[in-house]
Amino acid sequence: MNILIRQARVVDPDVGMDEVRDLLVEDGRVARSGRLARARAERVIEAEGLLALPGLVDLGAYVREPGYEFKATIASEARAAAASGITTLCALPEAHPAAAQAAVTLVQRRAEAVGLCNILPVGAMTVGLEGRKLSEMAALKEAGCVAVNNGLEPFADAGFMRRALQYAAGLDLLVLLHPLDRALADGGCAHEGAVSTRLGLPAIPVSAETSALGQQLALIEDTGARVHFCRLSCARSVALIVEARAAGLNVTADVSAHQLFLTDDDIAGFDPNRCLLPPLRGAEDRDALRAAVADGIVDAVCSDHQPHDVNAKLAPFPAAAPGASTLETFLPLVLELAEQGVLPLSAAVAAVTSKPAGVLGVERGSLAVGAVADLCLVDPNEEWVMQRKAMLSSGRNTPFPGRRFQGKVRWTLLGGRIVHGE
Repeated sequence: MNILIRQARVVDPDVGMDEVRDLLVEDGRVARSGRLARARAERVIEAEGLLALPGLVDLGAYVREPGYEFKATIASEARAAAASGITTLCALPEAHPAAAQAAVTLVQRRAEAVGLCNILPVGAMTVGLEGRKLSEMAALKEAGCVAVNNGLEPFADAGFMRRALQYAAGLDLLVLLHPLDRALADGGCAHEGAVSTRLGLPAIPVSAETSALGQQLALIEDTGARVHFCRLSCARSVALIVEARAAGLNVTADVSAHQLFLTDDDIAGFDPNRCLLPPLRGAEDRDALRAAVADGIVDAVCSDHQPHDVNAKLAPFPAAAPGASTLETFLPLVLELAEQGVLPLSAAVAAVTSKPAGVLGVERGSLAVGAVADLCLVDPNEEWVMQRKAMLSSGRNTPFPGRRFQGKVRWTLLGGRIVHGE
């Protein structure tokens, strides 16, 4: 179907565009752009007052399938993604079956069958994510993995991590690393500071992240691996990334959207849906992360979507499974950064479209003529309230229950097909 989008405010940081114009979509791509008064199409969308954005590219989400279908499925999470303007997401590996080659193929086939979102599998660096035996990374790349990752699980030792990075470097395969020293973090559930002390919660120090990050940067310098750091949470990590880039290391980094808004003050009510890893840090860290996104030190913002079943969050705060369901608040939070003046709208959009696409090296995140027509149309003025019962994700573990948001996706196109909207 050919689709004509009339009079949308097109915000496309990839080509430096922010202006009202028409878009004509033909054969799955952006065919024409500009004032198209004489253009004809099978479907016309009157988009005056709406933002036309490239489809969002999410670097970090768990779809739980295969292995944890009792938490969520590819179908449920793809539906939530499409309704949230997300057209491409990286599916992170689970411990079972740890994104072995067969599991990667299964994810691809089911995602294609659902047809609502580009789901890019990320392979496991080690067998079972146990950190003791290297996976067949060459086979995983051949199967279609865009990157490899070992989740939050530790490697057996620094020497083994070095070999894993060498293997990935030899394949020119992107590595997604979560900087976390388990020996410093295990048993903790909250940022080490005044709040955790007052609440009597076991703490996770900033050094649990920065010590791991420092070691990983040293190994990257040795191996030349292409590495993207996932979910930075503190100011000291930002400083380490700055130093690494000054030394010539080609590394990128992201932060989860909720870390740019919530702080450890927000766990005072012991809501287990705010039990996260890395934990919510202090206001100074939150502000440093915001500044890092604005300055381009942190390249991308991601959802860090981790849907859980109800039972996983019924335990008291320290015993609850960490993670939050965040696909449906991803774009509204990013738009709020622009509304608050943290960074210009174009920069906010770039952090969730063209920049993460660049990290992955995929042809997405642009509305230039000839680009794949993955896009979303957003009403920036529509207000809505987050209600668990209205969530499309199977995981209802949102950290924002009852919060008022502004900005609602009206249509999402994937390869020129309407996958969300009327």
